[in-house]
Amino acid sequence: MNNIGANTRMTNIEAIYLSGKNLYGDDFDLSQIAEWYKDEKEGYAELGANNTTTYQYVYHSLNYQHAFKYIRKIQFNHVLGLGSAYGDEFLAIMPKINQITILEPSDAFVQDRVHGVPCKYIKPSLNGTMPFEDSSFDLITCIGVLHHIPNVTRVVKEIYRCLTNDGYALVREPIVSMGDWSKPRQGLTKRERGIPVEIFRNIIKDTGFKVKRETLCCFPIIPIIYKLIRKPAYNSDVATWADARLSSLFKWNIRYHPTKVIHKFRPTSIYFLLTKE
Repeated sequence: MNNIGANTRMTNIEAIYLSGKNLYGDDFDLSQIAEWYKDEKEGYAELGANNTTTYQYVYHSLNYQHAFKYIRKIQFNHVLGLGSAYGDEFLAIMPKINQITILEPSDAFVQDRVHGVPCKYIKPSLNGTMPFEDSSFDLITCIGVLHHIPNVTRVVKEIYRCLTNDGYALVREPIVSMGDWSKPRQGLTKRERGIPVEIFRNIIKDTGFKVKRETLCCFPIIPIIYKLIRKPAYNSDVATWADARLSSLFKWNIRYHPTKVIHKFRPTSIYFLLTKE
């Protein structure tokens, strides 16, 4: 009976969630969310980010080309980073930031200042509600975070609520399944999964955000090539430029869960520059 039950669950996951028609975890109850957070709390840190001697942030060029270069002239009073770890994602605009708050479940990254800017770390709540007043931040970043949490729609609504009316939100997430998350996957945390692109767009739209820019990125060939030369692809302007061109060229081939080799030749992430007006 146990094996039959397990096989039935796997069939349901494959049919409902791996199809990309539903977002796994977005309708979880609080007990299910608690189990998810327990699994993910130290996931990023345990993959090596907590080792400060070897850790390197590897998305500086990607963030700049797709988002930061369009807001680099703006001065930000208070910035919120969701799951921002050491806060390295802000480096490109650090001189333009007065104060940083980071919503981070792990204790591994806590510090008083990020590259000289005062920083406060706060732990997220299970239900997704953020402990901030409405319109508290003029910039909110959520870069590679939503795919680690179950209740995506709830958190996106909270980002909207906490953003000032003339503020910006930067959101980048994978739009592919990242494999079958019911099984262990090398180099990935237990629960992370991508967000189907049409579901993601609808969440953004229904929340009320205005999309200033939407770009596709993270074409699989680019990081593979740069891995051979032992350099982080998305810290390279050349690689990031090539990645954007290939991602645009193959946007017709987006599949949430690939079943053929040809399906893997597509952009795997999307980058949103959002405003609240």
